[in-house]
Amino acid sequence: MSDAATLAQRQLDAYNAHDLEAFVACYAEDVVIRRLVDNAVLMQGREALRAGYGPMFAEGRVHAALVSRMVLGPVAIDEERVTGHPSGDVVRAIAHYEVRDGVIRQVWFVREAD
Repeated sequence: MSDAATLAQRQLDAYNAHDLEAFVACYAEDVVIRRLVDNAVLMQGREALRAGYGPMFAEGRVHAALVSRMVLGPVAIDEERVTGHPSGDVVRAIAHYEVRDGVIRQVWFVREAD
């Protein structure tokens, strides 16, 4: 399995286990998370991940089901169906992970509620 596939799966497993430290450990210290459609920065750095995902993990309801995954070189692209989201919606998401040096360096998201 490629580094990209391994890390995409590791962070997904940690997400579903609500294990914040295991989740954050998959990402570079200076990770940048963007919205794909306009490249807007949504979060930057591990501390932002902790702040953004910590409360959601603490609730213990969120779960992302992997619908499909494509991997090519240092890139994994996942389609997910997220339930238990704080918005109350079921969220369809596409996550594009760029992996370098054994960590996820950048992520681009596209999301919409079902």
